[in-house]
Formats: sequence, structure tokens, C-alpha cells
Amino acid sequence: MNRQERERARAHWQARHLAPLDLARHTDALLALFDAVRAAEHLTRAELNRLILQHVLEEGKPVPQEKIVAAYRQLVARGTIPFDRALWARLRLKPARTLSGVAPVAVMTKAYPCPGTCIFCPQAEGFPKSYLPLEPGAQRAEEHQFDPFRQTQARLRTLEMLGHATDKVELLILGGTWSVYPHAYQEWFVQRCLDALNGTDSTSLADAQRVNETAAHRNVGMVMETRPDYITLDEVQRLRTLGATKVQMGAQSLDDAILAANARGHTVAATRRAVRLLRLAGFKVHLHWMPNLLGATPESDRVDFARLWDDPALRPDEIKIYPCSLIEGTELYTRWQRGEYRPYTDDELIELLMACKRVVPPYCRINRVVRDIPASYIVAGNKQSHLRMVVQRALRQRGWQCQCIRCREVRGENIVADALRLDTLMYPTDATTEYFLSYNTSRGRLAGLARLSLPSSHAPRDEILDELRGCAVIREVHVYGRALEIGAESEGQAQHTGLGARLIERAVEIARDAGFGRVAVIAAIGTREYYRKLGFELGELYMAKSL
Repeated sequence: MNRQERERARAHWQARHLAPLDLARHTDALLALFDAVRAAEHLTRAELNRLILQHVLEEGKPVPQEKIVAAYRQLVARGTIPFDRALWARLRLKPARTLSGVAPVAVMTKAYPCPGTCIFCPQAEGFPKSYLPLEPGAQRAEEHQFDPFRQTQARLRTLEMLGHATDKVELLILGGTWSVYPHAYQEWFVQRCLDALNGTDSTSLADAQRVNETAAHRNVGMVMETRPDYITLDEVQRLRTLGATKVQMGAQSLDDAILAANARGHTVAATRRAVRLLRLAGFKVHLHWMPNLLGATPESDRVDFARLWDDPALRPDEIKIYPCSLIEGTELYTRWQRGEYRPYTDDELIELLMACKRVVPPYCRINRVVRDIPASYIVAGNKQSHLRMVVQRALRQRGWQCQCIRCREVRGENIVADALRLDTLMYPTDATTEYFLSYNTSRGRLAGLARLSLPSSHAPRDEILDELRGCAVIREVHVYGRALEIGAESEGQAQHTGLGARLIERAVEIARDAGFGRVAVIAAIGTREYYRKLGFELGELYMAKSL
């Protein structure tokens, strides 16, 4: 599909899905639909579609669910019907998008030369290296000409149209090696993303950040992706100045021979140092790991994956597992044609991923087990985009479980805050002692977590930012469950029950008992007001308070 065909397909979809429903004609039918949805004993997506087809037609065709959600919002806003949270929950589309407590908004930078020469990485004209035109995120970025304001605004509008709360937004800036983009472009890009969240233009990045502290759409997390060999203390400080709280890095392998064979361009030592610098600065560390690289085998990948947890210098907070995809036009494709490379079979890959999921510690979240590359690009090897579900099913069939954060989140489950159990998991790294604090249900479901980092006495002083010297650092506070609007009362959801404040209180106690005189927190821009209420004050890059 070329660019013109993609644009025509988008225009057709928008005409069908985004044009508002004529309420003057359809209000009675909508009210009948809402009554039927309330009355449905077990409402599946298929059943909801059947009810829409039965009650609301437009030009003889069933109305897209997006329009039903938008029409409900309009009727509530007009005062035609009262807001019904239970009905709203049933009407919402793709509820999993905000079941981790925040609304994710992914935006993509324009194409810019990448310093890497990885043999597996594709390059499509007009897109950042490694991203392909038919990937959903790349399509959205191209539609808005890679403009950060328009991309952010469109994602907010889409999430709201699908019925999601968007006042707490995690901003994910994608596009390859962020660290090599010109600094002026970086600042402009982040500023315009914040402007879209704020609903107003700003005069500078600092101005946009200040406004976002109390904006309608607050940035409660900012994620950027880069390479390990571009992380220095200066780069760490710059990432904080921009507002970043989490950094994604492509470790890809923990074997120097495999990294060299795939022309990755950095060593395992560089990954270790980058993780240490980021952790000491309070960032959440999110690594990418790629099985099935040139030179690897399923057996060697099992050993390699274990290094992530056995090596104290690594032990990431989050991970994406990206099985290497064979794509035409790459050097790896040429190697495959010469018989030098073999993609794993589906059975080999599923067995490997099951083995990986079984050893992930409970302090780590597996965000993905496969990259969302359309099957049409993949020459050989896995083409299943729903690989996570396949692996989960295989685990259940063998009576095995994954203990990662994502597999234990409460998601849409109601909880009783006072019945939760506070667990503490302590583990060492090469420069810190980490405390993973978590509130869990009696069934082991995770309702909230905090990460506290206590720098060791042997941590290199020249790898710690001046502002954090002598400080314990809270690296993350996260309450799971369906995202609720700021100020909304909980009705059994984990959010807005005081779990965050209780986790912070416990982290402060641990830091005080360990002899620290100050606690700093890597507060996202939109969480500053929250931490102020808990006694933290804003410094240059962090919020902190004396003990």
C-alpha cells in the first residue's frame, strides 16, 4: 500500500467513524440501546455489537461503537440523561488501554539519521530508522506530518472518543535514538506535546511545564528511547530537564559476540553503565531484549535472558521482548538468503518465551513479547501479532505462571484498600539497594507499587547528579486499575484510595531508618502538585524533602 492508498483508507475510516451522530434523529434509539446494555447479563463485545445493530442504524448500517460512546457523552453533557458510571464502563471501547491507571499517548519524531548500523534494522524513507510505514504508530505520525502538537491532540481526542479518562497522560516519545536529535528540536518537540495537553500555546518549554502542573491533561510520565552508548551524566541531566521519567534502551543482547555479529555498535559494559547512570538519577529503566539475533540459538537466548536478572548491574524495571523479525532490505535478509541465518520456528519461539516469562522477577513489568510489525513485512519466522496471548495460553496449559507486574495488575478488578497486604522486596544492584514496595490482594493481584533506591556508599560520586547526592530516591509510585479522573471518588477501584500516599510514607520510613537525611522523587510535571501536598518541594530537577 503506497502513501496515496493509505491516505484514502484513512479518509474513508474517518468519514465512517468520526462524523458525529445526529442526536435529533437517534436519541430515542440510543436510550433504548442504553437500557438494553444495562440489562445484558454478560456483555461481551460481540453482544454489544448485536445490540447496536438491533437498536441504532445509520443509513441502514450499524453505528460504529466510537459514535455510540461520543453520543452518550453528548447526551450527558446536555443533561438529557444522568451520568451512569456502570453503563459508561460497559460502553467504553478497548478498556485495557487505561487499565494500568494512566492514558498512554505515543507520538513519533521525524526521520533523523541514526548512528546505528544494526544488520536487522529496516529503514523506510520518511520514517525514523526501524519504523515501518504500516505500523499503527507510524501511520498516525505520518497522517499528522510528524507534528508533535497534532499527534498528541489527535491521540487525546481518540482516547476520549473511546471513553477513556485523559487527565493523567503518560507521554511516550518514539523514533529511534532520541539522544542524537538536535537539542533545539528536542525542546520544541516536548514543548509542543505539552502545549497540546495544556490546550494553549506557550512561550518556552519551562512555561509549558509550569502550565501543565495544573492542566486538564497532566503529564504523569514521560518516556524517551535511546541507545546505551549515548547515556552520559550530561545526557541524564538533559533528559530530566526535558521532563523524562523513564528511558527505553535497546540492550538487545547481553553477549558481546552477538552484539558484534549484529553490528549493534555498543558493548554489554556500555549497557551496564547506562543502566547505572539512569538508576542513580531515579529513572525507571526499560530495556529491549531481542532473541533470535544472528548467531543466537534458543538455548543461548535462555542463558542470555537470565543475565538480565543474575547481573546486579542490570535488573531492569521494565522490559520489552522483541523477537528479531526478518525484513527484506536489511543486511540480515541478505545473510538469510545465503543460508547464514535461521528464524526460529513458532514452537521454538513459544517455548523460549515461556521460559523467559517464568524467570522474570516480580519487580519487573513485561510490556511486550512481540513488536507490532504487520505480517506483510516479515519474510520468515513469527508473524503472530497476538503472540502474548498464545504464550499465556501455553503457560496456563502447563500450570505455570508469570510473576511480572503486568500479569499481576488488578486491572478492572475492584479492591478493598484496607484488606490489601503491603509487601517489601529488597534486591541489590551494582550501585544501589532497591526496595520494591507493593500492595497486593489476597489472590496476589497487584494494586500499587513504589520503587525506592538507596545509593550505596561505593556508588561512583561522579555518576550522581549534584542535586541527588546524599538523597534516597523514589523512582516510581504507581497505583493500578482503571484510570479515574483527578478528584473522582473510588467505587472499589484501586485509584484514589490513598495507596500512593501510604507507599510514599513507607518509603520515607525506610530511607530514614537507613540514615538518609533527604528523600527525592523523580516527579513528572503533572504530579508536582500531588507531591507538594505530601511535603515535597521542587528543586532544579527533582522534588525533595528533609527527613
